[in-house]
Amino acid sequence: MSLNTYIPLFVVLSSFLPALIIFRLSEKQRTLRTLLNLLGICITLVLVLWMFVGVYYGQSYEIRLPLIQNLDISLRAGPFALFFTGLSSVLWFITTVYAIGYLEGSAHSSRFFGFFNLCITATIGIALSGNLITFLLFYEILTLSAYPLIIHRGTEESRLAGAVYLVYTLIGGALLLLGTVWLYTLSDTLEFTPKGFVSTLTQEHSFALVFIFILLIAGFGVKAALFPLHGWLPKAMVAPAPVSALLHAVAVVKAGAFGIVRVVYEVYGLETAAFLGLTTPLAVIASFTIIYGSLRALFQDNLKRRLAYSTISQVSYIILGIALVGPVATTGGVIHLVHQGVMKITLFFGAGNFAETLGVHHISQMNGIAKRMPWTMVSFTVGALGMIGIPPIAGFVTKWYLGLGALECGQEWVIFILAGSSLLNAGYFLPILYRAWFLAPPESWPDEHNFPKAETKLSLLWPPLITAFFSLCFGLFAASPWSPLAWVHLITQREFF
Repeated sequence: MSLNTYIPLFVVLSSFLPALIIFRLSEKQRTLRTLLNLLGICITLVLVLWMFVGVYYGQSYEIRLPLIQNLDISLRAGPFALFFTGLSSVLWFITTVYAIGYLEGSAHSSRFFGFFNLCITATIGIALSGNLITFLLFYEILTLSAYPLIIHRGTEESRLAGAVYLVYTLIGGALLLLGTVWLYTLSDTLEFTPKGFVSTLTQEHSFALVFIFILLIAGFGVKAALFPLHGWLPKAMVAPAPVSALLHAVAVVKAGAFGIVRVVYEVYGLETAAFLGLTTPLAVIASFTIIYGSLRALFQDNLKRRLAYSTISQVSYIILGIALVGPVATTGGVIHLVHQGVMKITLFFGAGNFAETLGVHHISQMNGIAKRMPWTMVSFTVGALGMIGIPPIAGFVTKWYLGLGALECGQEWVIFILAGSSLLNAGYFLPILYRAWFLAPPESWPDEHNFPKAETKLSLLWPPLITAFFSLCFGLFAASPWSPLAWVHLITQREFF
């Protein structure tokens, strides 16, 4: 076997091996722990870039390890797999820098970063999975490794949130396992293919395929926070800010959405899913979730809970796009994996900075906060305006493609969903910006010219500024041949249509 065969495995191991070592470190070995974190992600970034170049020019990267009978552990780097791998790797690096600063001096740091790296290992394994059984294995590893991060603070509230998370996700995993086993008994294969592998079963097993689809979507829908499977996500906001960023922008929620995309396109295939009448109900559920999440966000005073309900709404754009069964709408849905990721992680970094530096957790406490933390608020503003869909930020590109795609598919009703969602987005983000920029700060804060210290630590300030910059550039330069949007066009041409 050539070197290319092993690269997907090396990418997975580049975060797994540091995790094993970090677990063994004492709390005092902060420098070594930091070096291991950064070394692992740097190796990952180099290998992922290598594969991006290779895949662009037609090279293949796949390794298969025997599991049971005819089933293998398959790691394969195609255009779509690399798209999610690249997102996870870049945001992992930025979140790691942020987490190092955020948790400086706190207890149980080795435990935190050990499980943090395991989460990334599982997420990259999910991204590179070449079949449904590999996906399922890494998916469950992600479930278990995220739990210690959610309960990291050790409070009663965090333990309750962790218990709720486990109940939801383990039930979701059971549904996913049932659907996977049932599908294997019918098809005798679980390999992801560009047009799906169940098309030959349609005539004979249509009824079973509909129920299997429901099981798979429900299993993935728990982590994707589809209504009514979303209840765990707002409760999980008791976790530290780096964990919230990881859950919403990099790992758990995105893994669920990524799984739904793979089920529709690479398990069933668009033609089979449409023939069985599965895509329209999925689009309706996604649309309802978009509006429901936005409505719930309007009434949250806790900043992280408002962002959590925003995530419930925003992630469903991805599902809506792929359920509309058209290349333009699919482009809008898939590109939102990245666009939502960079915008939402910016917002959670900002929320973490407000809480860590000023003890501000609620929107009602944010009057004049831009005068105290101007650069954090600039980055937060970019992320918020992008979520609303204000051009030229990345969120506008998503909604533009979804709108055009809906018209292309003759689904004009989606335009009203997008317009209503944008209005609701404005309804829960603009009051935050107004409070922060235009109202007077409380008297308990010193005058802006006499602050006792800098805005915040640089390790907390640079990450949101970088991701806000990405959010702006991905919109401004969407037409560039090196933009994420250009890679999505490559995905739709080579794999989906």
